[in-house]
Amino acid sequence: MRSSIVAAALLCLATAAPAGAKVFYSQKEALELAFPDAERVEKRSELLDEARAARVQELARAELPSRLVTLYTAYRGDTLLGHAVIEIHTVRTQPEAFLVVISPEGRVRSIRVLAFYEPQEYLPSERWFRQFEGRALDERLRLEGEIHGVAGSTLSSRAVTAGVRRALALYQVLAAPPQEAP
Repeated sequence: MRSSIVAAALLCLATAAPAGAKVFYSQKEALELAFPDAERVEKRSELLDEARAARVQELARAELPSRLVTLYTAYRGDTLLGHAVIEIHTVRTQPEAFLVVISPEGRVRSIRVLAFYEPQEYLPSERWFRQFEGRALDERLRLEGEIHGVAGSTLSSRAVTAGVRRALALYQVLAAPPQEAP
């Protein structure tokens, strides 16, 4: 169901684009680029119960806009290649959608912008997005921590950072291997 919502949102974004809006990749294209060696990508849509939604928000330190979430998991044979989450949120007044690709170890592998409807000058550069690569969900993954802001794009950088934290929190709640007790 979440994939239907995502597809509908991306379709609306693509067909009702204001001046300056841009769709970069479809969901399918982004997943193919994220996992070029995948033989299959499984989609897991789930309605989080209140406890798991609260846990995601606690880990992310950001509000979860919907308890209906989707996690994509890619495989080549039986080998796990990684996970992905499509994050859709409003930056100032317009939506942005991006794909967060997560390694099997729970670190950001890459971020790919799918659509951006704010003026393009508010879209952070690819170089800025690369600072998330290799990051795990911890205290340092925040603006003014190990993530540098973007002059003139403060709202965009806050929205992306919160979205990446949500994606990693979803991974931890839905897919991360259980932690062993010390």
